[in-house]
Amino acid sequence: MTKAIFLLALALPCSGFCQQQNATQAFSYADGIEFKMVKDVPGKNAVESDILEMNVLWKVGKNDGVSEDSLVLDTRKMNNGRPITMPLVPAKFRGDMSTGLALMSAGDSGVIRVSVDSMKKNLNGQPMPPFGRPGEYYIYEVSMISVKSKADAEKAEQKKAAQQAEEDERQLKAYFASKHIVAKKLPSGVYYTIKTPGTGANISKGKTVSIIYTGKTMDGKTFDSNVGKDLLKFEVGKAMVIPGMDESMLIMKKGTKGTLYIPSGLAYGDHGNGPIAPNAILIFDMEIKDVK
Repeated sequence: MTKAIFLLALALPCSGFCQQQNATQAFSYADGIEFKMVKDVPGKNAVESDILEMNVLWKVGKNDGVSEDSLVLDTRKMNNGRPITMPLVPAKFRGDMSTGLALMSAGDSGVIRVSVDSMKKNLNGQPMPPFGRPGEYYIYEVSMISVKSKADAEKAEQKKAAQQAEEDERQLKAYFASKHIVAKKLPSGVYYTIKTPGTGANISKGKTVSIIYTGKTMDGKTFDSNVGKDLLKFEVGKAMVIPGMDESMLIMKKGTKGTLYIPSGLAYGDHGNGPIAPNAILIFDMEIKDVK
């Protein structure tokens, strides 16, 4: 879960949305919902469990047109400029963020707000976002990119992942050819070369490994390394590292030195991570220093 989605998950018991506010357009008040539609595109409104793709600006303040509201979160800045994707969860109370999202369809922009006082009353002691003072509002400005059923979203994601896997395979083969590398391939799609085989039995799930590594992108730029620093220790099979590295431990032994070539789908996928771009193939030079 990205930090942006995590923070919005805290906000879901309250309100939400839009991209461009129209100061002359008033909020509508119906059944506890404070909502302002800025751009209304014909289409089917979102329903519970639909997968929503959207950009969100979350603000807090008096929202009185005089004082300036403070920006809490901009999902585009926290998600490498990309929309976030999350399901429409059940509403905690009438007028919370989920209630407002259910008024929107793909292409819409709108604003939902909930007073801090009202939210505190409705949540009755449940966790609240750690922002906002009495008399202020939580304001969510949302641009809804797409609304898909869970089944349609899963199909689209599977298709996109398959296409990216094909592209990663093409890039890896071209890279190996240009560098004259002869690499072996695991069933998952991870490629590897072994410089020093190591000794003893192969590492198994549940074992704790200590490794030295240097992570690079295909252009040769190093994005992380613990050479000269503390060893990286993790339990194999517990998803403590990216999938491609985790599963690759099973073909290694204590003392193994080698290189992993990990497709993006087994690394950080289409979201990336800090200096790692979306859909980046990662290369790890590594040595297994200990196995316990």
